[in-house]
Formats: sequence, structure tokens, C-alpha cells
Amino acid sequence: MARGYQTEEIKEKLVNLLGNSKTGLSGLEISERLNINRITVTKYLNVFAAEGLIKQKNIGNVNLWFIEAGTEKFSFPDDFFRVKTKYLEYLTARKEKLAYNLVRNSFHSTSQPVKIITEIIVPAIQSVHSIFDEGKIGKSELNFLEKIISNSIQIINLENFETEPKKNVIVISADYQSTLFSEAASASFHSGGWQVYSLGDMSSSIDVLFDLDFQKFLTKVWKSGSGIMVIIVFSSTEDGMKFFAESINSIKLKSRKNLYLTICGKVEKNTKIEADLIDENLETVLQWSQTTFESSTS
Repeated sequence: MARGYQTEEIKEKLVNLLGNSKTGLSGLEISERLNINRITVTKYLNVFAAEGLIKQKNIGNVNLWFIEAGTEKFSFPDDFFRVKTKYLEYLTARKEKLAYNLVRNSFHSTSQPVKIITEIIVPAIQSVHSIFDEGKIGKSELNFLEKIISNSIQIINLENFETEPKKNVIVISADYQSTLFSEAASASFHSGGWQVYSLGDMSSSIDVLFDLDFQKFLTKVWKSGSGIMVIIVFSSTEDGMKFFAESINSIKLKSRKNLYLTICGKVEKNTKIEADLIDENLETVLQWSQTTFESSTS
């Protein structure tokens, strides 16, 4: 890469340049307008294309680079509220492509991708569930909107982040209603460098053999001496919380230290559930997990 240039600086200039071009620009034209040598520009173009920020099309013998309509560079944290509002607008209007493009733009505009999940995606999940509960949309539309949200989460989840082998987390959804929240959590931990094992909806595994089955899985994915393991259970019901908490706590009693259980869901004050952390807020769970890891290695 060119000395004196930062990737984010080039990205912003390229978005502005291609955003103002209706037909696209060749590598040579981009090189001249950005005043960067062509070899370096080509490297940047290939990287940004792999990220999905820009696209290439062939016109005769010329390769032109372009950017999809609506792509822009955001300034975070100031733009989080604007993007949150716009994402929900696209979502409820069933503008699937625009919703995905907005998430990609946000990812390329922030150094904290986890905030896309906690500030944009999670509020959208809550809003969609609320309008369904209010009878404003039916089950078919709910499923369609949930699919868009799930695909939006995968945009973050499929990105490459450096992983710390000693930071391990298993994410479980106790029921279908909590699945999107568990997916959001998985992507959040992934962006934070955790080794994530996302099990999805485990409601079909609620039986007397679950603890044995889970113990086998835990043994395979978490080797001795490999840091900590945090197990997070998302549940919309207290029955689901109690079942998975009791099963996992029985495993904790037989296991070595550095195995932690977190319950994520709404729990009444008089409910007796044993866990290392019980909280509704994903950000709290993320912060607690990171602090627990740091304490275990100090």
C-alpha cells in the first residue's frame, strides 16, 4: 500500500468519487483523480471489492468500477441514530437490498462493528417483535422481516476478525422467539475476537439427555487449558431459562474452572435461577464476558 495513505482515508475518497459517477470509472481514472499510483489503487480496489463495498463491470475492453446507489460514508458515533432509523424504515418497507447495503456501509464506516449489532440490529429486532405483538403485521410478514434481519447479521458474522483462542463462547437459543437475539450475540462476540459456537434454536433438545449431549459437545470444542468458556442462553420464557440453567450448572459442577453461565432474558425478581450473570442487555453481557476473560488471565 502507498506510504502516507490510510485505508479509511482512501475508502472515504473512493466512495465520494464513485458516488458522483453515473457510469463508473476505470482504474486509471481513479488513480489520476485520487493522485495515487495505479498499482496501489488496484490493490485497494481489489480489497474493497472483496469486502463488497464496490463492484466491477466490463464495458468492451475496459474494466469500470462503480458503487451502488445509496452507498455513503457515515460518521460514527454521531450517525448511529440516523442509521438506526433508516434501517428500520427500509426493513418495514421490505426494501431488502437497501437494508443490506446500509449495514455494509455502516460496517465500512466504523471501527466498532459490534455497535452495528447493539445500536442498529437489536433495536430493529425489538421493534419488529413489538409491531407483530400489536397486530400491525402478520406471521408471514414477521418471518420475512426476521429473514432480512438474520441476513443483515450475517454480513457482520461472515467478516474476518482476528480470534483469541482463549476466548470461547457457546450461544444457545432456548426457543424460536429468541433466535435472532442469539444470532446477534454470536456476531457481536465474533467481531470481538471470540471463538464462537452458535447452536441456534435448541428447543427440540429439551429432554433428560441434554446435559450428556451438551457435555460431549463441550469436550470437543473446548480443550483443556484453552482459556475460558462462556455459555450464553437466550430465552423468552422462565421455563426455558430454568431448564438450560439447571442442565449447564450440573455440568459446571463436574467441570474445571473458567466455565461460566449467562442467562439473557427477562427474569422476575422472585425467580430462582442460578447463573454467573442474568441480564436482558446484550451490551452488558458482552462487557461482563470481556471483563471476566481479562480477570482470568491477570
